[in-house]
Amino acid sequence: MNRLEKRSFSSFLLLYIGSSFLFLAMSGFWYYKAQKNALENTVYYKLQHYSDTISGLIINAQMHGTVLKIPRLEEGYEYFLVRTDEKRVFQNSYFQENGYTFLASTSPQEHLNIRYVVVKTDEYHKKLLSLRKEVLSVMTVIFLLIVLISFVLAKLFMRPIHQKVLQIEQFIQDISHELNTPVTALQMSSKRAMQKGVYDEKILKNISISTKQLYTIYRSLSYLSFSDRSKEVRTINLKEIIKEVVEFYSELCLAKNIAIILHMEDAFLKMDEDRARLLFSNLLSNAIKYSMPDKRITLTLTKNRFLIQDEGVGIEQESLKRIFDLYERGSKLAGGFGVGLSIVKQICDEAGIKIEVESRLNQGSSFKLSWEAVSDES
Repeated sequence: MNRLEKRSFSSFLLLYIGSSFLFLAMSGFWYYKAQKNALENTVYYKLQHYSDTISGLIINAQMHGTVLKIPRLEEGYEYFLVRTDEKRVFQNSYFQENGYTFLASTSPQEHLNIRYVVVKTDEYHKKLLSLRKEVLSVMTVIFLLIVLISFVLAKLFMRPIHQKVLQIEQFIQDISHELNTPVTALQMSSKRAMQKGVYDEKILKNISISTKQLYTIYRSLSYLSFSDRSKEVRTINLKEIIKEVVEFYSELCLAKNIAIILHMEDAFLKMDEDRARLLFSNLLSNAIKYSMPDKRITLTLTKNRFLIQDEGVGIEQESLKRIFDLYERGSKLAGGFGVGLSIVKQICDEAGIKIEVESRLNQGSSFKLSWEAVSDES
């Protein structure tokens, strides 16, 4: 990952873990508080129950003149009696001290000269300590799981971004390479022309070819950048558009000694003229680019179908599934930056054109466009 990706990854982790920790801490606090209150109420009612039971036995023993017998309390609970002749006074009937919880009850009402029944237990403090350990342990385990999940989610979140960054980096490298060839040719041709002092046909042809290559790249990039601009849709004759495109690339075909075979009739379609020109331009430039010298490219146009066939390097079957994806290239044997066929697919979708492709390695490729025919009058 580059520095920007690392920063995004860290920011996502910190935000996710921080917010999760805050939520976990609040949930743990409220759970602990609720359990603590429940535990305190349980202990209080137990102490109250034992004090009332012992007070009842005291009163009953005096009234019946029997010997006071108090049964043993459950483990963890103890009691003691405070007589009336003792000066000890409890300011609060319910209190905690030295790890014990006390309840001092005056329910005996000084029967048998007993002023207070005091019941105590350490159950509350023991269970509260156990509750704290349990809550902290569970929160720690949950937090570790959150950290693990956040790391996995961050990886999944960053994966498409990382792939897109790689695609963009590759795109920049490819377009730099693509621009380098015509720019270098322009520099060399202009330098030779200046040195010679004359402008022969070969130099002018090189300049023309390089300029057209740059213009083709510019049109593709302009479409990607401003594809949402308004379009002027009208009925156009595709035959005239294709002738212009063929003428535009004629010098490049001559440079590679590639023959263009045309079988065309009038075909009318409602679409933007510039988009149509870019559509067929990308298809033809692709065919030229991936064709070896001394080959043929055949263009066939009928009223509702266009077919372009080349004898180029071909496309692997596995790559055919992705050739219309942005930045994807059907073959690495020639230049390009993976936007031409993506633009072709976008324009076809806009105009309601169905596109099909067939290809075999080292034998060539064919692209077939089909649409519903319209008349010239429409």
